[in-house]
Amino acid sequence: MLPNYDLNKIKFATDGPTFQRAVGLYEGGKITKVEEFGRGYAAIVLGTESYHVSVSARNYKHGNCTCYFGQKDTLCKHMVALALYVVRGGQLLSAEDKKQSHHVECGSRREALSGEEIKSVKKSISLGMRYIKPYTGPSRTWFSNQDSLMEGCSILSAIVSDLPVNRPSAEILIKLLLRLDKKLCEGGVDDSNGIVGGFMREVVQVLMEYARIDPECIKAFKLLTGIGNTCFGWEEPLVCESR
Repeated sequence: MLPNYDLNKIKFATDGPTFQRAVGLYEGGKITKVEEFGRGYAAIVLGTESYHVSVSARNYKHGNCTCYFGQKDTLCKHMVALALYVVRGGQLLSAEDKKQSHHVECGSRREALSGEEIKSVKKSISLGMRYIKPYTGPSRTWFSNQDSLMEGCSILSAIVSDLPVNRPSAEILIKLLLRLDKKLCEGGVDDSNGIVGGFMREVVQVLMEYARIDPECIKAFKLLTGIGNTCFGWEEPLVCESR
């Protein structure tokens, strides 16, 4: 039985501290007696004591653990460690496998992207945007919706941080910001936790760094001319830079 998630899904949808602790358990060989049952997996995860852990094959956040957090229906490091074992089968994790991208960084690359690479980046961005969903359900689903926003922004952070610094990349980022702004202003996205807005501010800072490194990038900021009011004025530093 194959799970519906992979390593990237686990990385992007798990908070940093929990993921890193889970990696420690996984690499320490603490996941034992793994077996399939029904539509999920069970194991004994060794820690302060031996914990009985299970996760669903559909969603690794659905499961149980006999630890303190698990008994409080909170995703714990033991469940994430079992999910890691399910998708990697005990294989070694590389440094890249363990790297999360919850924050945007200015990339170190400078080379131009090929036409096919640009298409691939745009496709990846569209996939990440699917997680920036409107909130229309009952209050009990609000936290799940916020988790989806976090996952989407984590996926997008990884994409942005890997882009080379040049004008085409700047244009891709400007268009990404405009798409996110439309979701916030017109698409019913509940960003009361500031997840999407925080990501957008980080992208703006990266674009300002682009302009410092390669002034040609400033020309991409012209795309913001005359766009009207945005959800929180994120475009102002970029518009000022382009004048």
